[in-house]
Amino acid sequence: MAVAVQDTALGRLRGGLGHLSNQQKLGLMFAVAAIIALLSGSWMWSQTPDYRVLYSNLSDRDGGTIISSLQQMNIPYKMAEGGGAILVPSNEVYEVRLRLASQGLPKGSVVGFELMDGQKLGMSEFLERVNYQRALEGEITRSIQSLSAVQGARVHLAIPRPSVFIREQQKPSASVLLSLYPGRNLDAAQVSGIAHLISSSVPDLPVKNVTVVDQGGNLLTGAGDGAGKQAGLDPTQLDYLHQVELSYVKRIESILMPILGVGNVKAQVAADLDFSMVEQTAETYKPNPVPNEAAIRSQQMSETNGDAGKQASGVPGALSNQPPGAASAPITAAAAPGAGGGAGTATGAGNVHKESTVNFEVDKTIQHVRQPVGGVKRLSVAVVVNHRKDAKGANKPLSSAELSQVQNLVKEAMGFNQARGDTLNVVNAAFTESEAEEIPAVPLWKEPGNMALVKEVGKNLLIAALLFYLVFGVIRPILRDLARPHEHAGEHAGLSGEDGEETAEISPEAAAKAAQAAGYEENLKAAKELAKQDPRVVASVVKDWVGTE
Repeated sequence: MAVAVQDTALGRLRGGLGHLSNQQKLGLMFAVAAIIALLSGSWMWSQTPDYRVLYSNLSDRDGGTIISSLQQMNIPYKMAEGGGAILVPSNEVYEVRLRLASQGLPKGSVVGFELMDGQKLGMSEFLERVNYQRALEGEITRSIQSLSAVQGARVHLAIPRPSVFIREQQKPSASVLLSLYPGRNLDAAQVSGIAHLISSSVPDLPVKNVTVVDQGGNLLTGAGDGAGKQAGLDPTQLDYLHQVELSYVKRIESILMPILGVGNVKAQVAADLDFSMVEQTAETYKPNPVPNEAAIRSQQMSETNGDAGKQASGVPGALSNQPPGAASAPITAAAAPGAGGGAGTATGAGNVHKESTVNFEVDKTIQHVRQPVGGVKRLSVAVVVNHRKDAKGANKPLSSAELSQVQNLVKEAMGFNQARGDTLNVVNAAFTESEAEEIPAVPLWKEPGNMALVKEVGKNLLIAALLFYLVFGVIRPILRDLARPHEHAGEHAGLSGEDGEETAEISPEAAAKAAQAAGYEENLKAAKELAKQDPRVVASVVKDWVGTE
């Protein structure tokens, strides 16, 4: 039964194709070919990898070397931006970068100390010195390019030849040209860091001999060595002044915000700082102090004894030449009157002369005072406080007690000192409320994370739309035209029972004869209608037939 149905379907299809015009057959062939091409293209399109940038802003030398490596690794690639960027499949970007990094690519057209690896035998001293200078410049350039804000750099070193004469010795110098990324800048600390980096890399190179210039020709080093320094202007001092003022503003606002609320207080501080360097040495002397309270510096005492009637006595010999024995009493003790002297002693009255000299310290004070740089000379503070809102939402000014409390808090926070001339002004006024600017939300399809998803969905929708159009707009009408002759044949050749239901299957030969009969009847019917409407045309046709015979 299934075979019969299949044969019937094939017969209907063949019969329908046979009754199609040439234009319909061409349209059907075009539609089938378009569907096959669309399906093949969709499959190839879906299999095509998404390419992403591997490296950009490459030099010709690095670009050629990287392409050769990609060809050896059998990795597909594309060129973009006029050959300045190389693209590879997105799923292989990081792997390819690591594999190229293992080969030392890209080199960035900067040659470092690897230049010394290819030294040839018999090279002159001049060439060796030039190669060393080039290698040193390349290494310093690589170090500078590793900074986040630096896109590229060029370093030029001027290293003089050494001399045996001290007076003729010259210090090296260096010049650096920086190419910064768009929207990036280097502050004074970063520029100073680059200068110190170069100074530490080259022997005997002072920091003052390093010149740093950006791609716009702006001098980044020595900004305070010109007329500004002679006029006493120093950017570091201005930065310190702004930091001091900002610290006072934060202290004032932070102490008032818990009371008044966020956004209800604004403060500004103008500080007058003293950047002069003052050193003072003072030496003062006090009047002569009381002797008992003064410190003794030195003391000298002398005593002289004079014995006029003393003569030599004793028995001459060895015993009389012996040194005197140990004293049994202090030397200063006076001898008892009438005491007899032993051997080698002298008796008689004598004169005693005593002298004493005492030197006292002079009360002297020496002070060496160095004033701190950047001391506060005077502060001027202005504070604006917003009105309070009552229960009905209306603005209400602060009371005198509340305003006095705010003023006292500000004085304590700023360290108010009337002796140095500090001023404070607190004003209570209603703030003007500005309408907040509404930032338009970024559409979901414009977000960077969803761009790839949007592209993929759009590609699939486009393929589905083309398939829908070819199937329902081209092929379906043609299939309807193919099915119409079979319907008429079935109406004339079908066998019906008493209930009007089909009772037999239609063979392919019967279907073809039925189709021919139906076509003949339709043509005959059309000829009769034409003869009724325009008999002259029919007569002319019959006349032509008779004449040809």
